[in-house]
Amino acid sequence: MMSILKEPWPWYVAGILIGLTVPVLLIAGNKQFGISANLRHICASCFPGKVSFFRYDWRKERWNLVFAAGILIGGYIAATFLSNGQDIKVNPELVQQLKSYGITDYSNMVPRQLFNFGSLLTLRGWVMLVGGGFLVGFGTRYAGGCTSGHSIMGLSTLQWPSLVATICFMAGGFIMANLILPFILAL
Repeated sequence: MMSILKEPWPWYVAGILIGLTVPVLLIAGNKQFGISANLRHICASCFPGKVSFFRYDWRKERWNLVFAAGILIGGYIAATFLSNGQDIKVNPELVQQLKSYGITDYSNMVPRQLFNFGSLLTLRGWVMLVGGGFLVGFGTRYAGGCTSGHSIMGLSTLQWPSLVATICFMAGGFIMANLILPFILAL
């Protein structure tokens, strides 16, 4: 059993399990799946005030906060107890390309040369961590939800705005990965 948990699952198993969250949430009370809304729920619960965006009954969404906490706890358990100890497998062509930018450590889920506290003191790290974090937060708010909310829940329930958002997510990801990221990595 542990060997099954320590290895990556095929897309057709993991995808089905992710997809099954949609009907389960709809059957369990017409609940909408999405992670980014949790920041709003946390702010509404911790900082009640006169901001109209935070004045609503956030208690009705406690299940979503528990779901997000489960993601954090599950991630910790997986990283701590279910890691197989092997380096992350990366396409050899990508390894060669990333080596030209000084990225060689694949022992973690993300390259340590890019994502660590020390990299915040570099221009490349500042742009990637702070600038990227700002753009993800702004984009999530501007799009009215995150990739999980739009691409999993929204597309499953045939919402037109979710289709538009998902197309924009994909186009933005392709543009970023192929056109912009090489310039940032060269900093």
